[in-house]
Amino acid sequence: MPRILLLDDEQNVLLALQRSLKSISKEMEMTIDLFNSPSEALEHIRHTAYDFIISDYHMPAMNGIQFLSVAKEMQPDAIRMMLSASAEFKTILGAINDAEVFRYIAKPWNQDELIDTVKLAAARRQQIVEEHRLADELRVQRGVITPQEEEMKRLEETDPGITKVKWGPDGSVLLE
Repeated sequence: MPRILLLDDEQNVLLALQRSLKSISKEMEMTIDLFNSPSEALEHIRHTAYDFIISDYHMPAMNGIQFLSVAKEMQPDAIRMMLSASAEFKTILGAINDAEVFRYIAKPWNQDELIDTVKLAAARRQQIVEEHRLADELRVQRGVITPQEEEMKRLEETDPGITKVKWGPDGSVLLE
């Protein structure tokens, strides 16, 4: 089931985005998580795998390019999109170059265009997943990685941090 993270410091914009994506979220059985704080969103990204991340550009603590750049480091295969009322070339260029955004969505958005963009992002995400699967399959066949390493990689992609468990001397799991 695809999972999408929406980040905007304005709660009414988040709710409007959620309403705009309601039809496609039902169709794709998509889970939508809403955040109005970049730091809270980044903390969530540490523990939850996302297929799509849509962030506003103008936010008080951290702009969207900075947020998406950090998110890219944490989850490089998540499809990143920027949402902004700014049509400034420098902003768009920064989003593309620094955060490697898939699409730039202008505010106010057109609902049909937003849905089409998410559908394109879903197709791209599926392509990335398939490319990784085929590459890992080839690595296993060539003996570059073991089937266990392939499975650990798959688990880490679906549940970040799951393979990085800290063990106590008695064999217990240590929680941070």
